[in-house]
Amino acid sequence: MTKIDSQDVLKLRKETGLGVMACKKALIGAQGDLKKARAKLTTRSKEKSVEKQDREIKAGLIDSYIHHHGRVGVLVKLGCETDFVAKNKDFKELAHELSLQIASMDPQDVKQLLSQPSIRDEQKKIQDLIDEAIAKLGEKIEVVEFVRYQI
Repeated sequence: MTKIDSQDVLKLRKETGLGVMACKKALIGAQGDLKKARAKLTTRSKEKSVEKQDREIKAGLIDSYIHHHGRVGVLVKLGCETDFVAKNKDFKELAHELSLQIASMDPQDVKQLLSQPSIRDEQKKIQDLIDEAIAKLGEKIEVVEFVRYQI
């Protein structure tokens, strides 16, 4: 069995936000290769997202963002399954990231938003960010709707 360095586990955890054990298992499966472990975790995030698609959205929050000296405004409604997740710091940060994305990139609908590259990391699509949050928080997360105003 490959010996896994705890620093690699912590580095992968910091990059992905996933639990220590999930990161350790990914590193073991990738025989200590960080790049392969990252890819395994990304694949697993997508699988978890698919598994949770049929669950019902019962909670969530609305985030707002005003940009360009009040000339652009965004409201985004992000849904989840429970109030527990809706109050979670990571969920709130995701909602705000979506608001920033919408203000910057002006998607016309949710489908277009999900397919856009993230403004913070062009290697990731917005759907990837949501899939990562689903894997981390363990609930279905969905952009219910958004509106963008501009003067």
